[in-house]
Amino acid sequence: VPLAEISLMNKLIHTSLVESQQHVEILQRDPSSPLFSIKTFEELPLKEELLNGVYMMGFNRPSKIQEQALPLMLAHPPQNLIAQSQSGTGKTAAFVLAMLSRASASEKYPQCLCLAPTYELALQIGQVVRTIGKYCTDIKVNYAVRGNRVLKGTVLEEQIIIGTPGTTLDWCFKQHLLDLTKISLFVLDEADIMIDTQGLSCQSIRIHRALPKNCQVLLFSATYKEPVRAFAERIIPNPIVIKLREEELTLSNIRQYFMVCQNSDEQYKALCNLYGSFTIGQVMIFCQTRRLAVWLAGKMSQDGHQVAILTAELTVVQRASVIQRFRDGKEKVLIATNVCARGIDVQQVTTVVNFGLPTDECNEPDFETYLHRIGRAGRFGHRGIAFSMVERDSVELVHRIEEYFQTTIKQLNPYDMDELERLAA
Repeated sequence: VPLAEISLMNKLIHTSLVESQQHVEILQRDPSSPLFSIKTFEELPLKEELLNGVYMMGFNRPSKIQEQALPLMLAHPPQNLIAQSQSGTGKTAAFVLAMLSRASASEKYPQCLCLAPTYELALQIGQVVRTIGKYCTDIKVNYAVRGNRVLKGTVLEEQIIIGTPGTTLDWCFKQHLLDLTKISLFVLDEADIMIDTQGLSCQSIRIHRALPKNCQVLLFSATYKEPVRAFAERIIPNPIVIKLREEELTLSNIRQYFMVCQNSDEQYKALCNLYGSFTIGQVMIFCQTRRLAVWLAGKMSQDGHQVAILTAELTVVQRASVIQRFRDGKEKVLIATNVCARGIDVQQVTTVVNFGLPTDECNEPDFETYLHRIGRAGRFGHRGIAFSMVERDSVELVHRIEEYFQTTIKQLNPYDMDELERLAA
């Protein structure tokens, strides 16, 4: 799945902040820059209309990344900033607050420009602007994205422009709709995706070069690896870097078990026994193929379970809708192929089932996919449990996974109800 689609799905499903235990690291380039943090939104120089908008978003207090980043974004003189943290930690809300604070409603021309890698992500950022800016009725937004046709010679009066690099370039240099010399705040969202997508980084750099030297630049990225760092240095002079230490996927907080079955029908019986023994809130079940996922979803639905299915054939909007329904608890079981094995965070999930182990084209164990699959049950330091239903000829794969990760995967008898109940207790 493209990184941009994973990012969009995470923006759609995170309606509240992820409570992360990770530490914030600050790399300060300019020793004269002020560094301080806040614990409440009231400590910031925000208009009452914006505070009301923040509460409309359901944010009662700043997240860890917001505590450090917002004072810098709103400081005078303006500070250039690179902020890196995982999905759901409030990055979008933070830079939206900065744009709404910097934009002057009395000036009827574009003052803030935000670039996103895709049309869908640009619209999603716009939705956050509309929500937080609900009470800032004089500040308007326009979209430099495909399909939004603006007649040549039109005078843009919206203070905030959100766009994709290609269309924004057209608006600036072909249609001469957007005067970059008047932009006072430039936001580059999802920088790691920009770098990963051919052409977007060059377009973004060209736009940045046309901005005034005193323009504040804010760069946001889910990662801060070498390509992002090199890209940032070309874009931002003397930035302050705020990092939320990357969460390392680990098996230490996830109990792992496997059950040996003869075929898929026996695997299904074992799954039913497991489901009957445990009080399971929400569970993710991973299948190697779409065909197996559809078969399993049909079987579970016939038996009265609330089941959702997630495969690569769905559009990004359809996938986001399925995940949102699962997150809201409308379905208790999410059956997925590897489209959902990484990058999607649903905090209520504490149980993962592998309906067959992940393998590559040569039928070798796919260690990385196994790690990301069962990692869904141990997000943000939570304890989880993972079960693998395997056929007899796949037991060797289990032992190879144990050896690779230096972990223990205990065998269970799928028909020993006493053992399953003891485990559940």
